[in-house]
Amino acid sequence: MAKSAVALSARAAAALILASFVAILAAPPTYARDEGLDTPRLFSFGGMCLNCELSGRKLPAARFIGANFSGAALVGADLRGASFFGSDFAGADLAHSDLTGASLFGSNFAGANFTLANLSGIQGHGVTFTGATALRASFVRANLLGADLIRVDARDAQFTGAEMVGVALTGGRFDGASFARANLDAATLSGASFAGADFTGATLIHANIGGADLVGARGLTQEQLDQACGASTTRLPPGLIARTCKAGAHVIIMSHGVSPRYVVRY
Repeated sequence: MAKSAVALSARAAAALILASFVAILAAPPTYARDEGLDTPRLFSFGGMCLNCELSGRKLPAARFIGANFSGAALVGADLRGASFFGSDFAGADLAHSDLTGASLFGSNFAGANFTLANLSGIQGHGVTFTGATALRASFVRANLLGADLIRVDARDAQFTGAEMVGVALTGGRFDGASFARANLDAATLSGASFAGADFTGATLIHANIGGADLVGARGLTQEQLDQACGASTTRLPPGLIARTCKAGAHVIIMSHGVSPRYVVRY
């Protein structure tokens, strides 16, 4: 019995050490464990944790490396300053969560729920938000360079001062949203709805507004539209017009620096 107990303890200790390395290096699948509402800072998650229940957890500065948290519940979670590298959060519920200053590089949040979430100041280069819900969410001063917001429902969301160069907003709902002072250069707004959205001070250089519904948008000026292009299906406020986009034009982002550069190819 004693020998069995010792052997069991040794195996348990070895398993614990192995799990720690797996979490840090994101090697073979492992599962997140949480014994209370407070999870230690700098905790690393790797592997697979489908439909995990982490609502209300405090995970500031946590690291998600190559993790699959599809369908996970993180309602009201504290994820300030967290890092998401190549992780999958498709269909996850992050309503009311706080991701202020988080890094989301190369991660997938398709179909996720960000209702009333705080994503202010996030680094979201090339992140996928396709089909996500972001009602009244805050993306204030977020860096969303080249991000995919196709078919996103972000009504009444805040994108004030956000860096949105090359962002795809195609087919989304942005009614009542604020894009005040946002950088929408080379962004694609095609087929999206912007009733009551605020574009005061936004830049739209080389932006494609073909088929966008901007008829009820606020803060739009002819000067802004002169730098963008649209189509016959573009709806604009009375008195404003947009030139037609050239066929075959597309944008290539050249660098991801503080002042992103891009070229328009025809």
